[in-house]
Formats: sequence, structure tokens, C-alpha cells
Amino acid sequence: MSCHNNKMDSSETIFHDNHDQTVIGELLCHWPYAIFSVATGLALLSILTAVTITNSVDQKLAQKGAKILFHNFHFMHLVFASTGTLITFFKFSSNVFRGLLVGIFCPLFFCILSDAVLPYLGGKALGVPMHFHLCFLSELHNVIPFLFIGILSGFATRFIKADTRALHSLGSHVAHIFVSSLASIFYLVSHGFIDWYTKIGFVFFFLIFAVVIPCTLSDLVVPMIIAQIGKKK
Repeated sequence: MSCHNNKMDSSETIFHDNHDQTVIGELLCHWPYAIFSVATGLALLSILTAVTITNSVDQKLAQKGAKILFHNFHFMHLVFASTGTLITFFKFSSNVFRGLLVGIFCPLFFCILSDAVLPYLGGKALGVPMHFHLCFLSELHNVIPFLFIGILSGFATRFIKADTRALHSLGSHVAHIFVSSLASIFYLVSHGFIDWYTKIGFVFFFLIFAVVIPCTLSDLVVPMIIAQIGKKK
């Protein structure tokens, strides 16, 4: 969803700052959200790691806990990603069928990219023996309900009053980035990167990019482009 849009009504603009309406401009606008989300996620992971080390918890047990957390946040990521995608799409188009396709495939692609592919590649880049896992292939029965709820939420925003639409849009976007960062972080740990804290600088830097770029493309750029296909300039 755009941090500023010429088509927004006056009630929406109070939540957005003027900036360059390009992909780079949107990335920069969303950068602070990513920093806060990743930092908060690392803080939570640090507490969890400290507790497991202090209590001499078995490594496999700790990984299992991280795996549970990853799945929880990954599925919630699908909800907010599909909602955010449709919020942007319906600002530029009223095509319900095309909106449905965007609401399904755009979140699936970018959630997989942000939560699994990029964390996996980041771990491999550091020489960590990562295990690759895709929920879409092995747990489709869990993916579908969360995606369905997200799509319903996205369609429901079409009927929200203008004076509350901006707050809903902003809240959905912030939640999207936050759960995405947590999913990416716990994927790293649950799929091989146990001693992540020894390279926390790289993890922090890498995860910001792994979160802000896919989330911005999913929330704003792709749905906006698809919504405007075929329209006369």
C-alpha cells in the first residue's frame, strides 16, 4: 500500500508523508517499519535463545520451538499480505476477478520469497547447512484457510468508511512487515542457523532487505501495476 497516493481522500493523507512515488521512494518510506520489525524480532529471538541456553534445552527441542513459531507467523503473514495486496489493488481497479487472482498469487509468491527462499539463501551464503522447506508444498491444508481469510479481509476493505480506511490500511501494512520479519527470523533458526547470534550483524542487515523489498512489492508495486493493465493513460 502506498505511503502517499494522489487518489487518496483527505482522511487518508493524514497518515502519509509526501515523497517520491517511485519504487525506490516506497522502499525508503517503508524502511523504518522494517528496521523496527526486524529489531523487535531479533530481541524476541534473543530472549528465547537465552532461555534455552540457560536451561540447557536440547538443540533439537529448541529448533522445534522455533519451527512452531515460524509456521504461526508465516501463516499470519499470508493473511496480512493478501489483505494489503487487495487494499492497493482496489484503489486502482474494481475488477473483482482480477483482484481475486492478485489476492491469491501475489501473497503466495512474495511470502514464500520473504519467509523461506531469502532466509535459506542467507544462511547458505554464510555456509550454514540449511534445510529448505515450503509450507505451500507440504502444508497446503494450513495455507488455504489463512489465505482465504486474508482475501476476505481485503475484499471487505472496499466497504469500509473513508474516515477509517486509512487507519485500517496503515495497521494492515505495519502488521504485514512485522509478522514477515518474525517468520523470516524463525525460519533461519528452525531450519539450521542455530548460532545466529554469532553473526547477528549480517542477520540484521540481511533480514531488513529480505522483508522490506518483498513486502513493498507485494503491498504496493505489483497490485498497482496489475490493476492498471489495459487502462487508457
